[in-house]
Amino acid sequence: QVQLVESGGGLVQAGGSLRLSCAASGRTFSMYAMAWFRQAPGKEREFVLAVSGSGGTTFRAGSVEGRFTISRDNAKNTVYLQMNSLKPEDTAVYYCAADTSLAVVRTRSAAYWGQGTQVTVSS
Repeated sequence: QVQLVESGGGLVQAGGSLRLSCAASGRTFSMYAMAWFRQAPGKEREFVLAVSGSGGTTFRAGSVEGRFTISRDNAKNTVYLQMNSLKPEDTAVYYCAADTSLAVVRTRSAAYWGQGTQVTVSS
């Protein structure tokens, strides 16, 4: 079992930055690929970014190219989402996910999910 707790959300003006954190329980964090998803009101949850267990491989959605980055600190059992140049359309609840498969973690079939953290970008 892996428990995930997101933090760092809030209200920010367009053009600003936020860094989200996702802390994971357990001693085998490096075995899990991690991902960030987001869900805006009335929309389906969508993939944002993923990183392999070692941190050496990342995938990102085109909508966040050049603005968002994912990183992880396996010593701290934490994955981060750095969001820059935020836009009102980035407003959503952001979730982190974990799975032993880097392919699966990029889908809604990922094994473990956090409760989410709200990000609101004002124009």
